[in-house]
Amino acid sequence: MPKGTRAGTLTALVVAGLAAGTALAAAPAGAATKAPAPKFLSPSELPPHPSSGWVAGKATAGVPEEMRYCFGDALLAYDSRYRTFRTELDTGAEQLNVVVGDNAKAKALATRLDKEVRRCVARMDADPEIEADHKSYGTLPVEEGARVHGFATRASWGAMDIHLVSVGRDGGTVTVVQWGQMGDFTDAPVKAFKKTTTKAVDKLY
Repeated sequence: MPKGTRAGTLTALVVAGLAAGTALAAAPAGAATKAPAPKFLSPSELPPHPSSGWVAGKATAGVPEEMRYCFGDALLAYDSRYRTFRTELDTGAEQLNVVVGDNAKAKALATRLDKEVRRCVARMDADPEIEADHKSYGTLPVEEGARVHGFATRASWGAMDIHLVSVGRDGGTVTVVQWGQMGDFTDAPVKAFKKTTTKAVDKLY
């Protein structure tokens, strides 16, 4: 979730999740063969912002705070690294690369993460203070495939956030890309985000 909207919906949910003990640390994959580390997106490959450039953080071991609420339990057993991106305004993004090392297990993880997006939105919507809606934006024909989701949240205190999330796979590696800002579905750069997702999967190896 973008840093400019952490007072909004997902921040409250993430904090609650962390308090309940869902904070993660990177765990070894246990793969027999050490593969080259998958590459991350560069700032120029993210959906263009109309009034601000993107700035990227360093690649870091573990799972970004913004993804823990939705994906924490599914990622406990895997070696993962992430990179956070931000603009000068209210838009932010994260990319998480998960090295599984086994094609079948990576496929199963990608399938689970796709389902977790929908479950996460359902959990949000079950909160009486939150209204959450999910949209599927279909699949992309890149490597072993990718799927794009969108979800919008409206909080009782007035916060409105829109997010795009994609899950893609190349062999034994899974990548998750999340983009978000204040707004609703009409503010989502779906076409540009699909291009970003394709580049993210292409760059894994």
